[in-house]
Amino acid sequence: MNIHNIYNALLSHYGDPHWWPAETPYEVIVGAVLTQNTAWSNVEVAIANFGGDLSPEFVAGANIETLSQIIKPAGSFNQKAGYLKTVTAWFALYNYSVAAVQNEPLEKIRAELRSVKGVGQETADSILLYAFGFPSFVVDAYTHRLCERYPIEAGKNYAAVKAYFEGNLPKSAELYNNFHALIVVNAKEHCRKKPSCAGCPLAGECEKCVL
Repeated sequence: MNIHNIYNALLSHYGDPHWWPAETPYEVIVGAVLTQNTAWSNVEVAIANFGGDLSPEFVAGANIETLSQIIKPAGSFNQKAGYLKTVTAWFALYNYSVAAVQNEPLEKIRAELRSVKGVGQETADSILLYAFGFPSFVVDAYTHRLCERYPIEAGKNYAAVKAYFEGNLPKSAELYNNFHALIVVNAKEHCRKKPSCAGCPLAGECEKCVL
């Protein structure tokens, strides 16, 4: 089974995951930063603390102390407050315009994001894909787990795995969006640290299946 078949099996089993949970592209940017090293449930609490005023203008104008208290549930709040400031300053270069960012080449925007303090590869690709709709595949711990257990010979580091998926799939933001989301959903349902293989849509093919 190749990665096309893996995708189709996951999609057939779970349906369209309707990912990422955010009201605006800027909320995606904030969520991508806040979710670093914490559970998404903590991010949701932090985002709710903005009280409906989660905008780049608000974050740009807020002082670090205020911002830190708002996002405290997400952990590492002083550090992440600084990261939100720097990524928002980057967005300000485009006048907070999603369309202006989308008019630029993907490689240029990715390089700019990677130069922003606090934006690593996974965070950059999450912002590119989910906030701006660029076809940039997101690799996370769940993706690595799928590759190791299935197994998929995609390589061991972030760049190699990203290149493998992008090189073997059509260049489609919608497909990348759904595939990454489906990998996450299946990892939480079945492909956990301690696998729960019964009912997994990939159980019949996965070489690491413990059934």
